[in-house]
Amino acid sequence: MEDLVCPLAVLPTAGGDGEGGGSGCECVSMAALDLRADLDSLLLQLLGDLEELEGKRAVLNARVEEGWLSLAKARYAMGTKSVGPLQYASHMEPQVCLQASEAQEGLQKFKVVRSGVHAPEEVGPREAALRRRKGPTKTPEPQSSEAPRDPLNWFGILVPHSLRQAQASFRDGLQLAADIASLQNRIDWGRSQLRGLQEKLKQLEPGTA
Repeated sequence: MEDLVCPLAVLPTAGGDGEGGGSGCECVSMAALDLRADLDSLLLQLLGDLEELEGKRAVLNARVEEGWLSLAKARYAMGTKSVGPLQYASHMEPQVCLQASEAQEGLQKFKVVRSGVHAPEEVGPREAALRRRKGPTKTPEPQSSEAPRDPLNWFGILVPHSLRQAQASFRDGLQLAADIASLQNRIDWGRSQLRGLQEKLKQLEPGTA
């Protein structure tokens, strides 16, 4: 990242070249100060997001390792042939789904929701204006549907605790993966905004930005 010069270095001095030149320099300096303040705020947010991303990735790796270790313990307790593809159901239904929504900045956020449960839809400003023009929409009536079968029942009724631990670890990993994807989108957006502010600052201060 390019070095930022102290904003006080671009402030006009008392002995400027005329009133018109001093006023123009003052306007440029104030605009540069505002840009530098935006840069500092965006940079702090970006550093915080990167730190959060690193932490969530570490937790995700730990959950995946715990899941595979618990699965290995379950296979050891029940037998290798008792926990494998041969026990999978012929017809599988997902227990969770990935839902994508759009934030105010146009960023996509991902959320893991249970199958058959519709989370409240996040509506952006454009969609809200269109809905106000069209009038109130009818809410669809909830359809009664059976809950998806627990995959643990494929391997028997009384399964070992290690197999349940493996399921819980992988479920946590799914939610963490969705959070990481949302956070990565926000980081990419922050980087693009940071480059745009730096380009504007270069136009105001060609020699210092």
